[in-house]
Amino acid sequence: MKTVIIKYNAGNTRSVSFALERIGINALITDDADEILTADKVIMPGVGEASSAMQYLREKKLDTVICSLTQPFLGICLGMQLMCNYSEEGKTNCLGIFDQDIKLFTFSELKVPQMGWNTITDLKTNLFRGIKENEYQYLVHSYYAELGNNTIAKTNYGINYSTALNKNNFYGVQFHPEKSGVAGQTLLENFIKL
Repeated sequence: MKTVIIKYNAGNTRSVSFALERIGINALITDDADEILTADKVIMPGVGEASSAMQYLREKKLDTVICSLTQPFLGICLGMQLMCNYSEEGKTNCLGIFDQDIKLFTFSELKVPQMGWNTITDLKTNLFRGIKENEYQYLVHSYYAELGNNTIAKTNYGINYSTALNKNNFYGVQFHPEKSGVAGQTLLENFIKL
């Protein structure tokens, strides 16, 4: 089975690769369209800024490649946000896979970014098989996806927001499974089995 991690100008590809190695998957890190198109599973991690990340994807024509994929696809953190319609970060039009927008947390009472462990609830789909309601996952983000029809898990940080999204073969998680211990590893294993 061929698993590809999309390389673009956003960090965290290595830690996702190491997390996959721990479950016996050697992933290829690449921005080559043919490698991505022929993969069995595709993961787009991301720690970075939305507008520059989208610019890189457009320059490499990976925006159209990603939207054309039919195999299981997982976006992580910024990777998930880029799968939505629009991000307030850099006022960026994104891939439009999920019909949700990305907003900036605006709190006076809570620190932004949200950084650390928080719980996930209302878990739907096989992506969460074996993961309990209110399980803790690790999050670092200043922007969030609104709740909508594609929401398959949510988290509360001052407001309820989408911590996971799904539409057809496309999945996205706001948290970092590669940094979330056993629960995160279970999620990666579930994704590989999809």
